[in-house]
Amino acid sequence: MKINNKILGAILGVSTLLISSCDDGDKVIDTVFDETTRGAVLRTIEADGIFDRFDTSTTFGFTFEEQDYEDGDLLEKVDLYISFEDNTEANGDSTVDEILIETFLPADFTDGEFGLPRASYETTLANALSQLGLVEGDFDGGDAIQFRLILTLTDGRTFTNDDSTGTITGSFFNAPFFYAPIIKCIPPAPVAGEYTIELEDSYGDGWNGASIDVVIDGVETSYTLDSGAAGTETFTVPEGTTEFTLAFSSGDWDGEITYEIIAPTEELALSDGPTPAVGIQTLNICGG
Repeated sequence: MKINNKILGAILGVSTLLISSCDDGDKVIDTVFDETTRGAVLRTIEADGIFDRFDTSTTFGFTFEEQDYEDGDLLEKVDLYISFEDNTEANGDSTVDEILIETFLPADFTDGEFGLPRASYETTLANALSQLGLVEGDFDGGDAIQFRLILTLTDGRTFTNDDSTGTITGSFFNAPFFYAPIIKCIPPAPVAGEYTIELEDSYGDGWNGASIDVVIDGVETSYTLDSGAAGTETFTVPEGTTEFTLAFSSGDWDGEITYEIIAPTEELALSDGPTPAVGIQTLNICGG
């Protein structure tokens, strides 16, 4: 029924538009264009890297591309801000408000694949902490270092995450203007004990082929939600394990999927979704 309902909704939407257009002639489309304000986006080309609590030389970075209705000619500048979200109570509150750390001018951009201006930023955890004025004891696994971009056009208009819709930030343009990598405690060796997987599906019909794939010393076991809106699975990593990986495999409706991994230390080791990242995931276990 899910597929039929979605297709039916799309057909009805198109039918309504066609009927309205036929009734009103060119008036509808004229009104749409007359009332449309043209804007600009910073499309994410790539964003990757990991901040490791135990290795401050680890890096995170992103590449973004500016697009406006003059194909980049309206670009004035892009300001990059950094802030810190303290999510761990044990060491007090070290929250840091936004600080401007870099301004990208047109000369700092290069032409991307489609001739649009493209720029990149990358930093080590050590450098980010220094910019925020944080020292050992101020941060821990689970805290977030946040980066926010503000695009300014030559006419003075600005665009950022505060005034962007979901269509802009995610589903179509992939222009979040905002990145918040979580500092992770990456165990140097597998943490033994029982892990819990909490699986959820917002539509309530299971994961439609998606799965969590766990490999322990070469033996792979897959866990999924066959039906319904939620489920729980457990697995055990034995003492002395040398290889332990956990990966998410995509299904037909990943936008409905969320999951959490609870470590043997009772910490939230991983949380992702909707549309979880595909492939091997890094667990955050500080108490191992």
